[in-house]
Amino acid sequence: MTTTDTNKDRVFIFDTTLRDGEQSPGATMTLEEKLQVAEALDEMGVDIIEAGFPIASNGDFEAVVAVAKQVKNATVAGLARAITADIDRAGEAVRYAQKGRIHTFVSTSPIHLAHQMKKTEDEVIEIIARTVAQARNLIDDVEWSAMDATRTPIEFLMRCVETAIKAGATTINLPDTVGYAVPEEHFAMFKTIIEKVPGADKAIFSVHCHNDLGLAVANSLAGVAGGARQIECTINGLGERAGNAALEEVVMALRTRGDAMPYHTQIESQHLARASRIVSAAANFPVQYNKAIVGKNAFAHESGIHQDGMLKNAETYEIMTPESVGIKATTLVMGKHSGRAAFKDKLKELGYELGDNAFQEAFVRFKDLADRKKHVYDADIVALVDDEVGSVGDRIRLIAMEVVSKTGGVHRCDMTLSIDGEENSVTFEGTGSVDAIFNAIKQAVGQAPHLVLYAVDGVTGGTDAQAGAHVRLELNGRIASGNAAEPDTLVASARAYLNAYNRLLIERGAAAQGAMAG
Repeated sequence: MTTTDTNKDRVFIFDTTLRDGEQSPGATMTLEEKLQVAEALDEMGVDIIEAGFPIASNGDFEAVVAVAKQVKNATVAGLARAITADIDRAGEAVRYAQKGRIHTFVSTSPIHLAHQMKKTEDEVIEIIARTVAQARNLIDDVEWSAMDATRTPIEFLMRCVETAIKAGATTINLPDTVGYAVPEEHFAMFKTIIEKVPGADKAIFSVHCHNDLGLAVANSLAGVAGGARQIECTINGLGERAGNAALEEVVMALRTRGDAMPYHTQIESQHLARASRIVSAAANFPVQYNKAIVGKNAFAHESGIHQDGMLKNAETYEIMTPESVGIKATTLVMGKHSGRAAFKDKLKELGYELGDNAFQEAFVRFKDLADRKKHVYDADIVALVDDEVGSVGDRIRLIAMEVVSKTGGVHRCDMTLSIDGEENSVTFEGTGSVDAIFNAIKQAVGQAPHLVLYAVDGVTGGTDAQAGAHVRLELNGRIASGNAAEPDTLVASARAYLNAYNRLLIERGAAAQGAMAG
């Protein structure tokens, strides 16, 4: 892909949810979940999908191959360090794509060269020339990244960029790997390099910003103003540490403020809310309520003043319409008298298309919920379906549970689990109800992971609201997150713990060292 492919105002969207996003602790996805995410990205109009890091494990390699075979429109990229074996493996994986890309990277900052690479600047230049040329011999579309570019002296960074372009790189990515930059200097870095590096007009320049200081989106947009024409981002801002620039935010910022930023993307924004839900369910990372664009409260108004303004003219307090990002402006209240047809129509409205068996199971759970709740809201149904879909294939399932709690007395949990098809009943006491539940599960399964996080919130309002439970576990250096939604907080807590535990059982090879390009 070169600058001749489009006009000067087109910005390409490079989504790295399946690679950088999955590196977020606890965000491991199964192959089926990765394919579902890739399909949503492709349908939405994402230009490049970074499907994984092929050398990291056989699972990562197979995932990149599967995505490459499935995707119809987007370019599929595989990540590779500046190592011969990495580049060969990435080339092998993306050759199945209709449009493939090798994305190779090397550190350039003094702190990385001294402590991680243990290389001189001249040695790094030689590595860039050799490995980019190797990638270009395998495929026409090659992206090169300068890891920790924003902490690299500009003169050396320009030498690196010039070398990469001469060796055949068609995209130059200058990542803010540790989220260190501020918008003004990010703008200046791109503007200076694009203006001064010989041959810069032969490549597309790309931004890849992390959110350690909460500036990822602002820095990404500043980079575009400085001449970059590719933004690397993830759905929901998923990613290492504090995450990456959120795709939905950069897309809607460009769309909404075209007066200040006269650039455009090919993203069909009405797919954003659905993509957010798919990634949240697959990665088991809940979206914060006040998350821009796709959060539960993004188009909610409780203040009387705001409500009055909205009733008179929606533009008084909304700078974009809910429909423009795939969120319905009105809510159809579902209840116990709703039938299958109404439920199926509601699922379609919310962006779900379930197979017959999955639909029947979801409908049974919906009717059970409706019998216990006065009103069933859209958020209840989203939580119910995501929870149902996320539990498919679990090795450990909750069959029955009874919890006894007394003020100043014993807290006891009697539980029956199905473990690989065999039922196991246990009784355990704890300092509280949740402690007793978690201890009972650990006793039944026979292992004791470390509880990193436990949180509960209400999916909707009211005393009959579903409780959304969130659990994060660590076992032998691996982290997994689990979510569940139930009207009963204790049942939700147990199922969230089991959801996380089941994810710990998913086999996944350890990533190769230095698997971070941005």
